[in-house]
Amino acid sequence: MEAIYFELKGKIAFFKKPDVNVHTYFTYNNIHKIALLGLLGAIIGLRGYTQQKKTNKKKLAENYPEFYKELQRLKIAIVPQTEKGYFNKKIQTFNNSVGYATKEEGGNLIVREQWLENPAWKIFILDDHSIDSNIFKKIKINLLNKKCEYIPYLGKNDHFAQIAISKIIEVIKINKIDHINSLFPLGLVKFDGDNCFDGRNPFVFKETSPVRLNKELNFYEYEELAFTNLKIKQINDTDNIYKYGDLVLFFI
Repeated sequence: MEAIYFELKGKIAFFKKPDVNVHTYFTYNNIHKIALLGLLGAIIGLRGYTQQKKTNKKKLAENYPEFYKELQRLKIAIVPQTEKGYFNKKIQTFNNSVGYATKEEGGNLIVREQWLENPAWKIFILDDHSIDSNIFKKIKINLLNKKCEYIPYLGKNDHFAQIAISKIIEVIKINKIDHINSLFPLGLVKFDGDNCFDGRNPFVFKETSPVRLNKELNFYEYEELAFTNLKIKQINDTDNIYKYGDLVLFFI
């Protein structure tokens, strides 16, 4: 089956978690599916959250932002390009003195955010006819020709995304596996003890990550995703597993 492949990276990234500490805003470790769909929507010119119309202060006239409405059924595999799936993070502190942003004394709010440093991922988009063919074609054309309708960014509009090595590839559907090289839902698998497929020390990186939007309020809906070198003894869903070269990919 055909798929789009590209490499996504940046100097910094910030995918804000909605559950925040009183002093600091924290980030997800990896780009999550909703953020990635938003990035693809920017590339082809689909509207985002700020363009949603409201009938009143509480109810949205449109159930979803346009990018999610059109792209939500896309199957995407994400392969972190870092050891053990974990990116370095640092707390950045800066001032926000815009009058409407704060009621702090002196009109200055001290903001602390946790930023990813030099994040990078291999991204795969499956061409399984799950979305409108014209929209998928536009994603393909724009990625291959390095064309964007809006500037793509990694969580904030001053964290610019770099997209490289875009190409069309063939992936092969497989049913029997002993490992997965991409992020995958942890609840679907049973591991083969501490046995590893790559000969390194065993590791499991886990993160509760957004995978869907709630239809009524557009809140995140989550699954626990994992990235590991442990061998897999059993998996309950092989419908979304494909192979590309030496990589076994789970399409979320």
